[in-house]
Amino acid sequence: MPSFPLIPLGELLTYAPDPHGVEPDGEYPIAGIYGFGRGMIQRSAVTGREMAATQLFRIRAGQFVYSRLKSFEGAYAIVSPEVDGYFVSNEFPTFDLHHEQLEPGFLGWYFRQDRVWRQLASGGKGIGARRERLHPKRLLDHAIPLPPIEQQRRIIAKLDGAALQLKTMRRTADTARAELNATMEAAFRKVIAGAPRVAIGDVAPILRRPVELESNGVYAELGVRSFGKGLFKKPDVIGGELTWQKLFRIHCGDIVFSNIKAWEGAFAVAKPEHHGKVGSHRYLTCVVDTRNATPNFLWYFLQSDAGLAQVQAASPGSADRNRTLSQKKLAAIEIPLPSMDAQLWFDDLQQKASDVQAGQRGVAGELDHLIPALMHQVFD
Repeated sequence: MPSFPLIPLGELLTYAPDPHGVEPDGEYPIAGIYGFGRGMIQRSAVTGREMAATQLFRIRAGQFVYSRLKSFEGAYAIVSPEVDGYFVSNEFPTFDLHHEQLEPGFLGWYFRQDRVWRQLASGGKGIGARRERLHPKRLLDHAIPLPPIEQQRRIIAKLDGAALQLKTMRRTADTARAELNATMEAAFRKVIAGAPRVAIGDVAPILRRPVELESNGVYAELGVRSFGKGLFKKPDVIGGELTWQKLFRIHCGDIVFSNIKAWEGAFAVAKPEHHGKVGSHRYLTCVVDTRNATPNFLWYFLQSDAGLAQVQAASPGSADRNRTLSQKKLAAIEIPLPSMDAQLWFDDLQQKASDVQAGQRGVAGELDHLIPALMHQVFD
């Protein structure tokens, strides 16, 4: 971006609170602001008697508003038409723009930059990130590079166009992902149609490999992400620093379960790069008899609605944090067991689908950098 004059926001914005007393029988639609420059939140109306506040502030489309409490994480926005006439608390200072100098869209894009949030947060008041408040004076003292109004409009058009294109591409990717998942589910139903049912313990019994800890030993520990998102490496642990904890060895091909989060899909198949690493006593390993079943086929079933329902039933408890997977009930889960040829065919299909999804994730990662790169080009 060519060099443009730096103009304090105090010369471009006017503080414009619009206070309204709260009436007990009045209804007040409430607005908020998403963090990270993601725009306005539209909330349902509440009555005056449902709130403790005695005063609220009306906001209008095209105004600039921010959250004193969340400014450090990008809670800045131009008021969108959807929340025109909504109300906010006094924690949301609101400003009118001098439209002859500043386009709302230009200011909106400017405040989607995390470096701007950091710069303003460095002068915030409070102790710790969650207590910082940005005073309006600090905001109004902040100077922004200000192109002529026509150039601002060209910049807005460029960034809005890129954002729309990005949204369309993501929607297309979501549709493709949904279609791929539906294809996989249909193929799986076909494969298991008429297949015998057996207890998982008959083909993948629980087997734990206790590790004899050495005081100077360094152990590479693994964890399992929820929702079927695989294993991940945790910080290494030192044998001498452990007290009552026990560690268990994990081998490639094991189905590794978190015994406290299995109910939400926290189980995965160990890959070659996980072989020989360890899990805590909170992890169970099922070792698949590969003469009769494949780990990935069993994993797919257990992650399906029918399989996960059984895992959840095997994880009794009244609260999320108390839902512990029972080893006995895990071993009794019934699984469909088609022929090995059918399982291997489906595993091959899973691998192809995984390759497609990896490619989609790569494209998504590149898309995630598109808007920041354009903003860097525009504002730096």
